[in-house]
Amino acid sequence: MSRPLSAEEHARITGAIRTAEQGTSGEIYCVVARSSDSYFFPAAFTLMVAMLIASLVAAFALEYWWLTLRAPLFVAAQMLALGSALVLLWLVPSLRILLVPRQLQYRRAHDNALKQFLSRNVHVTAARTGVLIFVSLAERYAEIVADSGINSRVAQPVWDDVVGSLIADARRGNLADGFVSAVGTVGKLLSEHFPVEAGDLNELDDHLVEI
Repeated sequence: MSRPLSAEEHARITGAIRTAEQGTSGEIYCVVARSSDSYFFPAAFTLMVAMLIASLVAAFALEYWWLTLRAPLFVAAQMLALGSALVLLWLVPSLRILLVPRQLQYRRAHDNALKQFLSRNVHVTAARTGVLIFVSLAERYAEIVADSGINSRVAQPVWDDVVGSLIADARRGNLADGFVSAVGTVGKLLSEHFPVEAGDLNELDDHLVEI
């Protein structure tokens, strides 16, 4: 999809962030990624292994039925099939993730979440109270990355509940609602432990970033 969220939905999320931050000195940042990796090479590796196994089965089948196929022709057929499959993977990126183990997908999405946390400077707030709400659409993955100031005061199951609600909304096709709800909950947690103070500065942009 060219844009996971419409301009109106972006505005709703921006409004939710600004409202949430009115009661806290903490900072909330939202990122949605279409995908956290191209997955070409992992998919190609899986495909090559599958085709080698298929070639071995074909070789045994030819032997079983007493059929003869010259080795150069057999190898040429393998190379043609593999080349065609790799071209298809290159031309149709949406097929790649279907060949990648779920564990690897989650690992790449988690790595991307940490990368966004650092590259967006969520970790450099004065009181270390930045919170990143991250979603990677292709992997159907969501994560909250909280800086040490707030993370030390909130138990992990609380963050897990926020992520679970966000994923549930996304599965129903209500990604914007999921972000708005998550931002509201995170804002309440931040205001409980880090209420707004006089002279508080807004250290991060109040909008959702699409990558």
